[in-house]
Amino acid sequence: MDIRWWAVVVLAALPSLGTGGENPEAPPESWTPLWFLRFLVNAAGYASFMVPGYLLVQYFRRKNYLETGRGLCFPLVKACVFGNEPKASDEVPLAPRTEPAETTPTWQALKLLFCAVGLQVSYLTWGVLQERVMTRNYGATATWAGERFTDSQFLVLMNRVLALIVAGVYCLLCKQPRHGAPMYRYSFASLSNVLSSWCQYEALKFVSFPTQVLAKASKVIPVMLMGKLVSRRSYEYWEYLTAGLISIGVSMFLLSSGPEPRSSPATTVSGLILLAGYIAFDSFTSNWQDALFAYKMSSVQMMFGVNFFSCLFTVGSLLEQGALLEGTRFMGRHSEFAAHALLLSVCSACGQLFIFYTIGQFGAAVFTIIMTLRQAFAILLSCLLYGHTITVVGGLGVAVVFAALLLRVYARGRLKQRGKKAVPVESPVQKV
Repeated sequence: MDIRWWAVVVLAALPSLGTGGENPEAPPESWTPLWFLRFLVNAAGYASFMVPGYLLVQYFRRKNYLETGRGLCFPLVKACVFGNEPKASDEVPLAPRTEPAETTPTWQALKLLFCAVGLQVSYLTWGVLQERVMTRNYGATATWAGERFTDSQFLVLMNRVLALIVAGVYCLLCKQPRHGAPMYRYSFASLSNVLSSWCQYEALKFVSFPTQVLAKASKVIPVMLMGKLVSRRSYEYWEYLTAGLISIGVSMFLLSSGPEPRSSPATTVSGLILLAGYIAFDSFTSNWQDALFAYKMSSVQMMFGVNFFSCLFTVGSLLEQGALLEGTRFMGRHSEFAAHALLLSVCSACGQLFIFYTIGQFGAAVFTIIMTLRQAFAILLSCLLYGHTITVVGGLGVAVVFAALLLRVYARGRLKQRGKKAVPVESPVQKV
């Protein structure tokens, strides 16, 4: 894919992406000390739902409500607290591949191209819009600098609402396995997912988008460290080698001093802390979702359950803070922002469906290669549209990181061919 061609298409479709507002200045000084306070306020809002819910679950379990409960509320309490035991007749393959007998290599190649283009368009557009919304002003005129949207939680809500609708419609139209997981168990993944998404949006106030992308790519390092320390997991030599290469590449990029079009450095301590929070919460989300898949649910059911509680948490927190109305007013003042936020949510939801389809048709290895290339394209596209400067050393660091990621995919594939147990691939559900 030609990055310059893609940049022209994006700018033609949404001309304000690269030029909206004014050149990005340094984050306002008030943002730096207040982001942690906003995080605590948001967390307190989520706790106002989580804590009473947890106490209710414990109460129903202590009272053995499954055996003694009766009345109109019994089915609801059972589904939320205890779940449903799957029947033998319900244990069917979650995503059977119904390939027609006349499938040809040409048809497979066309499907692969469809998946690759769908993933690239969805997530490249999502990345461009994410940076536009969080780093540029809206409503700028010759006499007014405009105003910047600052409520990351409102953006998280918009993403989750549309994803919930898409997942719900999909579950209604397509047959799904009988749901057996207690609904409350989704709330833990929802909480960590909301917090990781908030950290991701908030970090763009302090670090450049290429830095954020590299931080996501290097997530394998803390995952390995936690696996070694907590689970006593052993790793192959090539895993240590690729983790070391990723560390070197990220260090080369961060230590290279490229001039940013800002009045202060793009990479700040606050930004790095937020990126670390994103990685930590996202890693928990993946591991919790992996555990939930033991209930034999489909990926779309997982998407629906996680987004349901995510909407509940974010709506409640925004109402408690009085921020829901303010976010709506901002959309009313700036129709351009409303269009960007809506398209951002559409790309996120459609991207999830492309993930499910790609993995179902071609496996996790092909999906990982496509998404690794997408991260490289996202950095290049961000530099073209928003003027980020990467030095030669920084560019070499980026190349080292993505070469190491592709090497991991290759090594994992070789292990699978030899019949060895490869390292499990992270759950791809709800990554944005």
